[in-house]
Amino acid sequence: MAFMEKPPAGKVLLDDTVPLTAAIEASQSLQSHTEYIIRVQRGISVENSWQIVRRYSDFDLLNNSLQIAGLSLPLPPKKLIGNMDREFIAERQKGLQNYLNVITTNHILSNCELVKKFLDPNNYSASYTEIALQQVSMFFRSEPKWEVVEPLKDIGWRIRKKYFLMKIKNQPKERLVLSWADLGPDKYLSDKDFQCLIKLLPSCLHPYIYRVTFATANESSALLIRMFNEKGTLKDLIYKAKPKDPFLRKYCNPKKIQGLELQQIKTYGRQILEVLKFLHDKGFPYGHLHASNVMLEGDACRLLDLENSLLGLPSFYRSYFSQFRKINTLESVDVHCFGHLLYEMTYGRPPDSVPVDSFPPAPSMAVVAVLESTLSCEACKNGMPTVSRLLQMPLFSDVLLTTSEKPQFKIPTKLKEALRIAKECIEKRLIEEQKQIHQHRRLTRAQSHHGSEEERKKRKILARKKSKRSAVENSEEHSAKYSNSNNSAGSGASSPLTSPSSPTPPSTAAALGLGKDVKEGKDVRVTPTSSTCASATSSSLASCEHRGAHTASAPGCEWREPRGLTQLHPEFPKRNFEESRNL
Repeated sequence: MAFMEKPPAGKVLLDDTVPLTAAIEASQSLQSHTEYIIRVQRGISVENSWQIVRRYSDFDLLNNSLQIAGLSLPLPPKKLIGNMDREFIAERQKGLQNYLNVITTNHILSNCELVKKFLDPNNYSASYTEIALQQVSMFFRSEPKWEVVEPLKDIGWRIRKKYFLMKIKNQPKERLVLSWADLGPDKYLSDKDFQCLIKLLPSCLHPYIYRVTFATANESSALLIRMFNEKGTLKDLIYKAKPKDPFLRKYCNPKKIQGLELQQIKTYGRQILEVLKFLHDKGFPYGHLHASNVMLEGDACRLLDLENSLLGLPSFYRSYFSQFRKINTLESVDVHCFGHLLYEMTYGRPPDSVPVDSFPPAPSMAVVAVLESTLSCEACKNGMPTVSRLLQMPLFSDVLLTTSEKPQFKIPTKLKEALRIAKECIEKRLIEEQKQIHQHRRLTRAQSHHGSEEERKKRKILARKKSKRSAVENSEEHSAKYSNSNNSAGSGASSPLTSPSSPTPPSTAAALGLGKDVKEGKDVRVTPTSSTCASATSSSLASCEHRGAHTASAPGCEWREPRGLTQLHPEFPKRNFEESRNL
């Protein structure tokens, strides 16, 4: 039954549970007001960020809309006079940044449509209530027996899922709830398999699954009808809330925080674990357990929203378990979410943060044992127990369940295979996301350590030591070179080399003042006592080396390995070598 419009090709399905962060980068003052330039980022990727411009009046409008939550949010107060002063603007900017930090870190506020539209107007500009009304109206054209009584505005936390109170025309007193939901990022079933599985849901019978009266779907969304329950959900019982009230009003700031009695905790917990085991045995993925998805009917808990995993919708607690790489299967996700639910049933409120370091006093140590196995640091680091293992723990093992209803949910083999493949794809996306978060966290930790004050001091000390070491080495090297140079010069002065059988080159003779004797062919000898011995030594060495002859050492002279003339006197002209060779 194609009553809904197919989404356009290439449509990007956002994961609405990915947290948004916001940082005010600058402010600019115009004629009558100040605008704040805000950088918003989705998830951990810096590339997935954009800029928005907001005035103080925009913040004030958002804050007024969020008053329904009953929270005291730290919005800076208004100021009519002097609100354009530079110091005041800087101070207000700090206050607005603190306000953004509070609403983006609150798990319920950060997922509400008001905050999403404020920070990401491009992706959340559509009115999903109007879209849902259009789709439901098209559905009623082919199903005239149903009639809308009123929209149940914002009773759920999902932005793309809307609820309507319904009735059957020939049974006007009976009330039903219609839920319409768009597709999510984890929809991996083919359109045909998706529609077949949605239509199978009314045939699912289980004492702890809330019965679906009617279900249909097309390629883009699904529509389901269930009976309306005046008692509401398990979360309504814990928070003493009215089922028809908006989600923010019911659960953001409860008036009274009080957990359930121990026997209720044991019974409800055992029933929920039994239905989770039933679904996992059937190969049907769930992954959406939280207190608002558990309907109360008499003394029994009944699970809601089995269609969420078929639609590919992200879990309410995804931003929690995506931080831990060991929670990487849908069963471990259900077990971890069960820990959140048990905590709420025990203490009347959700945990402040996960993992939980220490647990407040509980009605029984058996409750704490289950909480430690699902929410503690060790459990999140090493992995979750199985559903079967939880059922064997002392808190639930002695609970007797009395029910006459026989579970029944027949899934064809072909659809079971499709569910198995879809389940693997959902887990693969989760693992990839966890890997990216882990790498980002390591990089952030390394950068934070590198930029810390202590690390900067260490780097300065190491730089000083290195600089001193380098200076000492350079000084020693310079001293060694100087010493070698002096040794070479000293040995030449005390042990000049002479060659009686070889005439002194003209240039050397000239340097020694003997040019006249050489021209006359006289035998010239150089003695160590000569005053010019030191200056002539290098010339004699060069002459001997150039001719390649092994000359005998003069008495009192010590033989040294010949050295190049240019090493001793680099400025010595090459012309003298030629003259020496000719001679």
